[in-house]
Amino acid sequence: MVATFPPPYTASSALVDRLRSEGQAVAAAADVLAMAPGLDALAGTWDDLPPDAFLRDGGSYRRRRHSCFLLEDDVVRQAPHRAHWQSLDYNALHGGMERMFAPMVDVVVQAPAWSSLLRALGERFTAVRAAPRWYVEAHQFRIDTSDGIGRPTPEGAHRDGVDFVAVLLVARVGIKGGETRVFEAGGPAGQRFTLDAPWSALLLDDTRMIHESTPIQPQSDAGHRDTLVLTYRAGAFQGDE
Repeated sequence: MVATFPPPYTASSALVDRLRSEGQAVAAAADVLAMAPGLDALAGTWDDLPPDAFLRDGGSYRRRRHSCFLLEDDVVRQAPHRAHWQSLDYNALHGGMERMFAPMVDVVVQAPAWSSLLRALGERFTAVRAAPRWYVEAHQFRIDTSDGIGRPTPEGAHRDGVDFVAVLLVARVGIKGGETRVFEAGGPAGQRFTLDAPWSALLLDDTRMIHESTPIQPQSDAGHRDTLVLTYRAGAFQGDE
């Protein structure tokens, strides 16, 4: 038996204060769904993610879609489709190359719940550190155990090179592992826990925290872990400076 640790949930009213003081907070599923009613109806779109063709470790365990958005004056606009790019400073495995993933489908990005989610998270992040406009990248991930093991963060413990990150668990099916680990970038403090409730979310100040998720393994038949990762960056999308 491997011990698992429950998420240290923060009350909805205290999320901003927790982010300010600790650099991270975990939102319960009910609180996330209250921010964006109807969000859970979009979970089925994770069944139609194309394979990630850019995995440098030779694996075939990851599927994803990616789209970009602008959030300004409480208005969400989808940006023209673009490649995802990260510096080698933040992603030693996949940094330094343009990765053009399939875009998210209209049923997701045109859903009222989608805009509500981006605005609600943006409001909380702005309360921690204001920006006139947020450049938001959205990633739908499915990590499966078709290779026997799946790696949610093959690059290891990392920062994303943005201001804030939200990692939402969408589903866990037939797996073990997938523990979330969060560390101070400039200190020894850290936490470990397993997100297991669909639509619970880890919120991070990426300028202060390092994070990773441990590999997953099948419990019996092949399983998978679905997540939605949203990054918020002030000034520009990565690679546009």
